[in-house]
Amino acid sequence: MTKRVGLLLTCLLMLLGAAPPSQAAPDRGPIAKIRYSEYGIPHIIAKDYRGLGYGYGYASASDNLCTLAETYVTVNAQRSRFFGPDAPAESGITTANNSLNSDLHFQRIKSEKIIRDYFKSASRNVRDLARGFAEGYNRLLRSDKVSDPECAGADWLRPITERDVFRYVYAVALLSGSGALIDETVGAQPPSGTSAKAETESGPDALVNAVQGIQGAQGSDHSNGSNAIAIGSRGAKSANSVLLANPHFPWQGALRFWQSHLTIPGELNVSGASLAGLPVIAIGHNADVAWSHTVSTAANLGLFRVETVPGSPTKYLVDGEPQSMTREKVSVQVRKDDGSIGTVTRTLWSTEYGPVVNGVSGVSLPWGESAHVLRDANARNFRLLDAWLGLGKSSSVQDIRSTLSSTLGIPWTNTVAVDGTGSSLYSGIEVVPHVTDEKAEECSTDLGAEVFSGTGVSILDGSRASCDWGTDPSAPEPGLLGPDDLPTLIRKDYTANANNAPWLANPAEPLTNYPRVVGPVGGPLSLRAQQALHTVQRRLDGTDGLPGTGFTSKRLRGVLFADKSRAAELTEDDVRDLCAALPHGQAPSGEGPVDARAACRALERWEGDYRLDSRGSLLFSRFVTRLSSVPGGPWRVPFDPAQPLTTPNTLAVDRTEVQTAFGDAIRDLSAADVPVNGRLGDNQYVTRGGEQIPIHGAPHELGVLNVITPTWTDDGNTDVVHGSSFIQVVEFDGRKAPQAHSLLAYSQSADPNSPHYADQTELYSAGTWVQERFTEREIRSSPELRVVTLSGRGGADR
Repeated sequence: MTKRVGLLLTCLLMLLGAAPPSQAAPDRGPIAKIRYSEYGIPHIIAKDYRGLGYGYGYASASDNLCTLAETYVTVNAQRSRFFGPDAPAESGITTANNSLNSDLHFQRIKSEKIIRDYFKSASRNVRDLARGFAEGYNRLLRSDKVSDPECAGADWLRPITERDVFRYVYAVALLSGSGALIDETVGAQPPSGTSAKAETESGPDALVNAVQGIQGAQGSDHSNGSNAIAIGSRGAKSANSVLLANPHFPWQGALRFWQSHLTIPGELNVSGASLAGLPVIAIGHNADVAWSHTVSTAANLGLFRVETVPGSPTKYLVDGEPQSMTREKVSVQVRKDDGSIGTVTRTLWSTEYGPVVNGVSGVSLPWGESAHVLRDANARNFRLLDAWLGLGKSSSVQDIRSTLSSTLGIPWTNTVAVDGTGSSLYSGIEVVPHVTDEKAEECSTDLGAEVFSGTGVSILDGSRASCDWGTDPSAPEPGLLGPDDLPTLIRKDYTANANNAPWLANPAEPLTNYPRVVGPVGGPLSLRAQQALHTVQRRLDGTDGLPGTGFTSKRLRGVLFADKSRAAELTEDDVRDLCAALPHGQAPSGEGPVDARAACRALERWEGDYRLDSRGSLLFSRFVTRLSSVPGGPWRVPFDPAQPLTTPNTLAVDRTEVQTAFGDAIRDLSAADVPVNGRLGDNQYVTRGGEQIPIHGAPHELGVLNVITPTWTDDGNTDVVHGSSFIQVVEFDGRKAPQAHSLLAYSQSADPNSPHYADQTELYSAGTWVQERFTEREIRSSPELRVVTLSGRGGADR
């Protein structure tokens, strides 16, 4: 060790409160230092992974204790005990209709000892992070600093262990698999009496729609989604590369993002955000790379149809040989109406492929002469935290690709990244069932053939062993596609994804060599995906009406907050024609004609954006929402794979259904007492501390990058519940450290008594960004620097 390196190490260890190597002190347990900069962003530094987890657990619980505590109640199958069996389930990590079904699902996981296997399979560094996280969380719990009225004094506020941490991580991995079919698995029971013969009572189209509803970005506007734009050196104006990270997630609950900066000197130095219960950085940057994720189109689950033995519906045939289903009795505690605690026990059924299901999102799959069972590709994915830890240590996009390939731990997202040398990356390397197109053609049931074509989700013939998922030697477990079968693109101009299929990560180099289970090749883009690709290409071509060409950090931030609507751009002339075609300015509606003249004037003056001062945008939003129900769609020109960025187009304004959608939109605003030219900021907001904070942006269907999802009621828009969450723009311009700007749209803390409950929300409202502090010099120069030192002796020095 050189004198210079030795001196640096000594200084860093002194910063952590540790003795230098020549004066090593006895191990007193985890130690971490948390340095808070503006807006409550913690910079956590520790000498090892356990200490880093300790600081993360303490700091994240300081901001979001009640949210985390309720999450642990959920994954420990105790919601019915504390809240009652009929209480709502936690909607972020479950789709269960009630707490009882949620508990049965998670108790089944506990009973199968999956988390024990998880603990054994994870790397030592990840186990240390989880153990430290639990210790830091518990320390905050002991500190008697619970100020959030949501859980202060609650009987469900309790200490946790590292296995609780893994239970939550595992629940996140299952979100687009068995976590999306909880009611259907815990509710599946063998038939009594006459056997049902039909595969489904609703037909293939209904099942296709139901499957699409559970596929992340393919579902409703409340589904998790994201934009990510990676600009390489040929697209950056005065830098090597720029990245936009813009995930769209819930604003409350178990999937809230939380921002931090994590450092182990000489080992790890990474900044960004993650879900508050994950002690890693999931979206962020280090000194060399920046990355983000977008919910993918890949099918992370599949179904099998098995033939049951006549007269014995809990036995099924594989290659003609009878197999017995596994019967498991699962018991959970429930709070009764009188406050006493009872027990509910249910028998759950599974096969070698996975649990039996009785349907998909309300579409019945009867259990009788046959049964359907679920296989979740992430059921044995214990590699998620190791994958994200590896991304945080990468030094190039090639390193990122290598980490994604070697871990195969990213569960249901694409990865988009840049590095300091000017390369951009799109990667679809994630956990995907090994179901090739050939396998699907050979093994799909009649129903499965249509579902696979429409969604990529397979329904295979489970009565033939040869129809099980395939195996790739490069995958870490049987049943998964290997990384070489998954799409990747590295370019110097740009790559991008807005929850669209991989084929148009860059239209100049379409990706086509991947199986249908990953996503459609040549399929239609959402209007938001069109907006993302149009925005990038116009900027590179200099045809967006702005000076010059190419992206800077400032320009990329401006693109997001311009809040331009692709739907408005596509229909500007059509709306004018629609208004001109209305007889005497009267639009039809479900309740009779309505005067549309003021509405037409409002849209004529509207500039097609969703900024706070825009007028007419609320009317157009309701119009587009109503158009989504037009039978066969509202367009004259359908989607054409040869013109994916400009089709479909041209509203069929002469159709009564389209005109009625316009009239109904006008009535929607009138009923809510909202003027047709009402200002967006007056009618789209969140309430914090009794104050309404106006929020710009628009729902996904409008083709606005900055997705914001309020809930429309008879009284108009209510509080925003979903949309842009952690936003980060990272620029590599040749300096030693990247320049990063970020925003956590709903702020760091869910505690209404925290000073960081609404501070970044107000910035978001104003379109103002936080300039991130990454280097030691930047952190120490923060005018709001506050230091918390956590020692193994249990004291906290401020």
